[in-house]
Amino acid sequence: MYGVVRHPMYVGMTILYIVSPIVLGSWWAVIPALAIIPVIVFRILDEEKTLEKDLPGYVEYKKKVRYRLIPYVW
Repeated sequence: MYGVVRHPMYVGMTILYIVSPIVLGSWWAVIPALAIIPVIVFRILDEEKTLEKDLPGYVEYKKKVRYRLIPYVW
């Protein structure tokens, strides 16, 4: 997974947050679930700044794996 997107845990978490209300039959709950997406995006951007600064080789990894969350999109 880390060869496709840089943050596969966040991919799984985003899917879980959005799909859980649907599975439970609460379509209205999808609306607040979608509100978590900007929070996850902010967290990814902040985390990447820290990783670039503190983790040797992360800049090279970013060049190799271009997408953060959604392959071929972002």
